[in-house]
Amino acid sequence: MLHGTQRELRIIALSGMPEIECDAPLSVLLCAALTRMSMTLQAGDILVLAQKIISKAEGRVVRLTGVTPSERAQTIAREADKDPRIVELILRESRRVLRVKQGVIIVEHKLGFVMANAGIDQSNVPGADDAALLLPSDPDASACKLRDELREVCGVEIGVLIIDSFGRAWRNGVTGTAIGVAGLPALVDLRGNKDRGGRTLKVTQVAAADELAAAASLVMGQADESTPAVLVRGFPYALRNGSAKELLRPEAEDLFR
Repeated sequence: MLHGTQRELRIIALSGMPEIECDAPLSVLLCAALTRMSMTLQAGDILVLAQKIISKAEGRVVRLTGVTPSERAQTIAREADKDPRIVELILRESRRVLRVKQGVIIVEHKLGFVMANAGIDQSNVPGADDAALLLPSDPDASACKLRDELREVCGVEIGVLIIDSFGRAWRNGVTGTAIGVAGLPALVDLRGNKDRGGRTLKVTQVAAADELAAAASLVMGQADESTPAVLVRGFPYALRNGSAKELLRPEAEDLFR
C-alpha cells in the first residue's frame, strides 16, 4: 500500500490565489496558480483546499439581515452569548445540539460532523459584520467535481482534499481536518499488517486524510496568510476513491455523545 520505503512529502503553497466569489472557476484559478509557479500536476498529486474558498465559490454566504431567529435560537444565544441570527443558522445546519457554553455551541452537523458552531464562520468573509459563511452542502461532491474538472484539463489522476479547522475532544486548539475527500483514502486500515517485531496489528486505522489536512493547514495558516490552496506531492498511500464519511465514528462507538 505504501509507495516504497523512502518517504518524502512535499507541501507547497499555491501563491497568488485571488479573493474567491460566487461561481468562481476554481479549476481555472488553480491551474493558473500552478502555471505562475512553473508547476504542473503529476499523477498522484493531491490538492488541498480550505473550505472557505469552496463555500464562497458555491455561494454559501448568508446575509444576517435576512435571518429571523426563532425562539429557541434566542434562548440558546443568551446562554452562549452569541448573535441570535448566527445561532439560528447553526440550528438550521445541524441535526441536534449536543453542548452549549459561553462562546461555543457543539452540534452534530447535518453532514455528520460533531463540531463547534456548525462550522459557521465570519472570519475572512467580505462584509463579515453582516455575513456568515456556511460549510459546503456536500464537501465530498465538491471535491469530486473539482477533481473531475482538473483531470479533464491536466489529464492525470489526482486527489482533492477539502479541509476545515476543528477542535478536538481531548486536546486544546484547532487543527486542519478533512471534510471533503475525492481520489484518496480518508481512512487507511492497517489491521492485519505486521509491526517490526512481527506482531499483527489488530486495531490500527490511520486517519490519513486528517493527518494530511493538519500538515497542509500548517502551510495555509489560520489568519491573513491568503494561501487557501496547497499542492501535496509524495502522499505515502495509494490513491483510491475515498470519502470523508469514512472518518465519522458511529454514535454507538462515540464516548462523547
